[in-house]
Amino acid sequence: MPGERSAAFYWLAAFFVLFVLFLYGPTITIFILSFQGPQGGLTFPMNGLSLHWFEKLWAGGGIVDIGSAFKRSLKLGAAVTAITVVFAVLAGLAYRRKFPGQNFLFYVTVASLIVPSIVTSLGIALLFRLLDDLIKNFGPDWLSDGYTTAMGLFTSGLGAHLTWTLPFGLLIMFAVFNRFDHRLEEAARDLGATPWQTFSHVVLPIILPSVIGIGLFGFTLSWDEIARSSQAIGEVNTLPLELQGLTTTVTTPEIYALGTMTTGVSFLVIGLGLVMIAIVRARRARHGTDAGKGMV
Repeated sequence: MPGERSAAFYWLAAFFVLFVLFLYGPTITIFILSFQGPQGGLTFPMNGLSLHWFEKLWAGGGIVDIGSAFKRSLKLGAAVTAITVVFAVLAGLAYRRKFPGQNFLFYVTVASLIVPSIVTSLGIALLFRLLDDLIKNFGPDWLSDGYTTAMGLFTSGLGAHLTWTLPFGLLIMFAVFNRFDHRLEEAARDLGATPWQTFSHVVLPIILPSVIGIGLFGFTLSWDEIARSSQAIGEVNTLPLELQGLTTTVTTPEIYALGTMTTGVSFLVIGLGLVMIAIVRARRARHGTDAGKGMV
């Protein structure tokens, strides 16, 4: 009979549901258990329903200085996002024309996606330790006196995160510019536009949704990065490192509240990015309609 589904369809649908539960079940479980009462534990059944553990988390003085760790991760994520967006767009523009050594530079950049993250982190840490030794042993007195280390959140830590985010941004821009219609730029130049005017008024509005997507990649990848941060971050910890350190010692749902909060920030950033992309596309469609009416 038309419209009837075979038994295979229901078996595949059940498998898909189980797969989705496997992916998101742990996150949903943590989210639910984080809203327990003061006497709550780490397993079901829940004991009460409240915001107690979120209040305790933000009050400080507990298992972790959540405020400081949160601000450090937020600042680092913002810096990584900005640098990733700028360098990815510039690299995408540069690779539209051939230049000496472009293949070598591309392979070096993408190689960081293949090398294990912990190896990258150790390599960056070793490089900065060698730099520290050089400064302490051969540096001028005004620099070596009282010098500790160059490793830090916005030095070695930033570099470690960029080895993860920049290749993704570069690959996205390659895909965008491979489909870009060069005739639009030629038309702008024929109308007397300068290179900067062509980029700002023609190229950038067209690639802007992809640029926002690169920013989303940069922030979310930096926000929850652990392996590349573990050896290269310096004396301070980011929020994911604090969370990892607490998983073996915490005995209250406060750890679940922390996990819910970090996941919520990721979803918030993704939601804001999607809203921005929707606004850009709506404006583009509206301007296209207005231009069409003007031609009529």
